[in-house]
Amino acid sequence: MKANPATSRRRFHIGFTLIELMVVLLIIGVLAALIVPNVLDRADDARVTAARTDANNLMQALKLYKLDNQRYPTAEQGLQALLTKPAAGPVPPNWKPYVDKLPNDPWGRAYLYLNPGIKGEVDVMSFGADGQAGGEGKNADLGSWQ
Repeated sequence: MKANPATSRRRFHIGFTLIELMVVLLIIGVLAALIVPNVLDRADDARVTAARTDANNLMQALKLYKLDNQRYPTAEQGLQALLTKPAAGPVPPNWKPYVDKLPNDPWGRAYLYLNPGIKGEVDVMSFGADGQAGGEGKNADLGSWQ
């Protein structure tokens, strides 16, 4: 029995029409419009959490530094004193490496070290997403006092 030529031609031309493809793309676009803003907000929240965690970790290293050396590093020595022994005075008598490396904040800038601090004896802080003092939301200052 021979196959009908019209039926065999249809078998080779089975596929999606342009309208079907456009409907699928429209659905994907609507879903993306609903989901993407929520995902972007989560990225900002993650950066803020990472900055707070880094500031607290640096404060713990600073407390160990003080425990070993009876004082915090000076403002001039900065956070670098946690990584390499300060050569400028006062030289810490019982210095050890307190961190493997100094992290940058999630926005790529170095954390600030304040001695004396604004909120405590010393502070570790980041200016947030905008890199400027003050701000609200993702642009707010983040520090060891939080």
